[in-house]
Amino acid sequence: MPDNRNLLLAIVISIGILLVFNMMMPPPEPPPPAGEAGGPGAPGTPGAQTDAIPTPGGLPAPSGVTPGASPAAARPTGGTDEARIPIQDARISGSIPLAGARIDSITLTDYRETPDPESRQIVLLSPPAGRAAFYAELGWVAADGTTPVPAGNTSWSTNDRTLSRERPVKLAWDNGAGLRFNRSIELADDYLLTVDQTVFNDTTSPVTLYPYGLVSRSGTPETSGFFILHEGPLGVLGEGLQEHDYDDLVDDGEIKVENTEGWLGITDKYWLTALIPEPGETFTARFLHRLEQGVDKYQTDYLRTAVTVPPGGRATVRNHVFAGAKKAHLLDRYRDDLNFAKFDLAIDFGWFYFLTKPFFYALSWLQGVLGNFGLAILALTVAVKLVFFPLANKSYRSMSQMKALQPEMVKLRERLGDDRQKLNQEMMALYKREKVNPAAGCLPILIQIPVFFALYKVLFVAIEMRHAPFYGWIEDLSAVDPTNLFTLFGLVDWGPPSFLHLGIWPILMGISMWAQMRLNPTPADPIQARIFQFMPLVFTFLLATFPAGLVIYWTWNNLLSMAQQWVIMRRAGVTRATAGKT
Repeated sequence: MPDNRNLLLAIVISIGILLVFNMMMPPPEPPPPAGEAGGPGAPGTPGAQTDAIPTPGGLPAPSGVTPGASPAAARPTGGTDEARIPIQDARISGSIPLAGARIDSITLTDYRETPDPESRQIVLLSPPAGRAAFYAELGWVAADGTTPVPAGNTSWSTNDRTLSRERPVKLAWDNGAGLRFNRSIELADDYLLTVDQTVFNDTTSPVTLYPYGLVSRSGTPETSGFFILHEGPLGVLGEGLQEHDYDDLVDDGEIKVENTEGWLGITDKYWLTALIPEPGETFTARFLHRLEQGVDKYQTDYLRTAVTVPPGGRATVRNHVFAGAKKAHLLDRYRDDLNFAKFDLAIDFGWFYFLTKPFFYALSWLQGVLGNFGLAILALTVAVKLVFFPLANKSYRSMSQMKALQPEMVKLRERLGDDRQKLNQEMMALYKREKVNPAAGCLPILIQIPVFFALYKVLFVAIEMRHAPFYGWIEDLSAVDPTNLFTLFGLVDWGPPSFLHLGIWPILMGISMWAQMRLNPTPADPIQARIFQFMPLVFTFLLATFPAGLVIYWTWNNLLSMAQQWVIMRRAGVTRATAGKT
């Protein structure tokens, strides 16, 4: 019958969407133990990591370094990894080596691997000698391929002892052939370093150089493995965002974009390392992969247009390096204030950006008012209910009318028996006579789906939600409810499989869904009625693998819907007694 078919269709669609979500987005694996290969900040094994490709754009390698040569082997006397300049800042710690002057040691002091305040801090960048090498490098490429220029093994000199926001570091190197190179590294803002490179030409001939920058990563890192999230090389090049998965880059080998503008780098779920040439400058960008001694190496790099330095003259180029957390407000500020093109797209808010990002800002504002992201989710749910209040009222009023017609429908079924065609005709006539729309009951579910997607995306990608606590046992709204019915909530010490994980909040959600369905008309078909009876149980297990914040939202939404529907039914004079036993 039409009312049953429409309701069943809505339910099947909802279950199908959740099943697809569950298949594409399994529960995240726990982070690897500190020091495990491939994990953030894994300790280095000298000699295990060789240099990145130091020839962006395919130009000759900088003089004094061989492509693929180990920096440890090529390093001249006096340039040791121990000669480092410490970084002192409220957001990051680390150091910069005088040998090569790479940006290769960054720890994010505000973030830890787990909600435990004693857990290890997030190590973002690691030196080239490590098993999980991840670093940024800036330099010059000589057009003739023979002029000595700074390379990954160059020993820079400096009188500075630390790098801080108040004290930039100034480095110098003389190539011994009439060119002097200066490099200024400044902590410009949160997670942002500004690097000015200057070359002085003391020769009698002009010199042509190409500025370059690269981000290199060794080994394929563990990713979330979720279809809705990009992790890997990316960049805004020209007008659009380019994203390349690690496995796709292994197949493609190299992807080049000529004469473009923008920025590029490598992103993790919450962290970003990006190169941003001075806005307005054109360059050739590359994404590439190579296999060296059984180790996958990934690189993003750019080669800017040539700079010709006249005799007795000098030239300066400015570069920016972002190495830190992908905080939405921060990326927006850099986009607007520093003109970093579409820098906010580093956060993967997805196709429904127009809905997801406003949800994030609404939650962020509410959290500032209420002091807790869990309370912000509850408040946002109320706001969404208010926006859709007229439409939901109409839907619930129709459902109440349907419930009031239950006795009449029972009489029709008793009178017409198995004559389905005649029964459908009589029921359609009854709906028309009573001015009831049987499809209106689908609206509450259909309205909830886009809100569900948007909130899921925010909880999944926004670092502000990471390790955000609620009350009680919920220490991380972006993770699943840690309690489990199948361990008697911690009383039984055993490790059940992932599909046997059922926390307290999913159970509360299932109870609320069951109670809400009791207010709705019961399908006339016994098979459909049985399906409806099992729906709360199915949804309970499905949502058990979703972030706790999303389950809290769904539970609270059910309670608000029940209250709204109960009030409408009371006003319409509909009770279970008047509707008949269903």
